[in-house]
Amino acid sequence: MDTNRQFPGNLRPTLRPQWPLWIFALGLCQAAYAATATGPMLVTATVAATCAVGTSTLAFASATSAAITAGNIDAIGTVTVSCTTGSAYAVALDVGGGSGATLASRRMTAGLQSLAYSVYTSAARTTVWGDGTGGSGTVMGTGTGIDQVIPAYGRIFAGQIVPAASYSDTVNVTVTY
Repeated sequence: MDTNRQFPGNLRPTLRPQWPLWIFALGLCQAAYAATATGPMLVTATVAATCAVGTSTLAFASATSAAITAGNIDAIGTVTVSCTTGSAYAVALDVGGGSGATLASRRMTAGLQSLAYSVYTSAARTTVWGDGTGGSGTVMGTGTGIDQVIPAYGRIFAGQIVPAASYSDTVNVTVTY
């Protein structure tokens, strides 16, 4: 086509493609098959059970030595467990790090001083939360796929005469699933 050619007004030549018949024929053709066969395909998946654990501080309110001597001091902390839906689990606590501690009488320390306490599985404070030995119990549950918050009921035992100090202990939490 001559590109230097001038056309009057808005008149320009229009190109109209010629659609070959074979373009239409392509869409109409299908492959011919002689037979079919079928068979099963096995599909599998494995979902592994998992758990995660977190805690809040079991923080006893500030108390005087006289208050501890006179009566028990109670507090509540939490253990949060998140396990795969349907996974059974058991939550155990160890004795903590205080020298001479047992499950029934854990020890918070401040230097060489100690303050006896324990952690229980219920508000009634009748079952010591431990590892299932020596009369202690564990807390059992079934995973829901979301956080499950379990209260930890603490008690500082009455009758102790202790000096003023900041006492602490670390109790390890184990989730078996």
